[in-house]
Amino acid sequence: MRRKQAGVSLAMLPRAQLSPETLPDLIRAARKRQHLGKDILILNPDTPSKWLGKLGAVPIMTPQYIAELSLTEDLRAGLNQKWRNRLVFAERQGLRITRQNMTQKPDQWLLQNNQKQQSERGYTGWSDALTLAYAKANTGDAKLFSAFDGKTPVAAMLFLKHGRSATYHISYTTPEGRALSAHNLLMWQAVNWLASKGVTHLDLGGVSTEHAPGLARFKLGTGAKLRPLGGTWIWWPALGRCLRPLSLLDQKLMH
Repeated sequence: MRRKQAGVSLAMLPRAQLSPETLPDLIRAARKRQHLGKDILILNPDTPSKWLGKLGAVPIMTPQYIAELSLTEDLRAGLNQKWRNRLVFAERQGLRITRQNMTQKPDQWLLQNNQKQQSERGYTGWSDALTLAYAKANTGDAKLFSAFDGKTPVAAMLFLKHGRSATYHISYTTPEGRALSAHNLLMWQAVNWLASKGVTHLDLGGVSTEHAPGLARFKLGTGAKLRPLGGTWIWWPALGRCLRPLSLLDQKLMH
């Protein structure tokens, strides 16, 4: 991902699988394909990567924690007791659950309500155009699970499948859907379907017990485990290892 800020060229590698062995080849290949010159690199490794400091990269943000659910174990046994109780309750409410490929309609129920929810809660996520582009480019890998009370939609969840992994992308529930614990039932249906398709783990996204404690409890109640990402680093290869002392200081302060 490339962008210019105040005339400075920046290139970002989000959630990248990096290692001391692969990063140099990755940068060389990117320069060849995308004509990267002296761009400043912003690195978001998928795993803790303190070795970046030895290259002269400087950490600028501490690692985020995500909730990751293994789909190769006994899923029901891994549920938190309260989460399981809500699932049992939802299973008795007569909700109708549907599963379908994400359509290309920008005015569909989930997208409209998700935009409204983002505006009300003051946060932003993927643009609808990017979500729809993913669904178009990866036929059958953007699965929409919806819950209906009679003919009325009360909740929906969208999952993005990629190889043997999947991501819990966006969701929405009405007050009625929340009262019926519809999200518990949707999540349960989704993880079992994903497991049946050979998906081995589900990324439930970031966890913040401070800003979204209810959502954190919902994600961890599935039996998901917390996993740290690698933080955010800034690196200008043209400087070589000149900033290594600053990197070591920043790492110490963050720790």
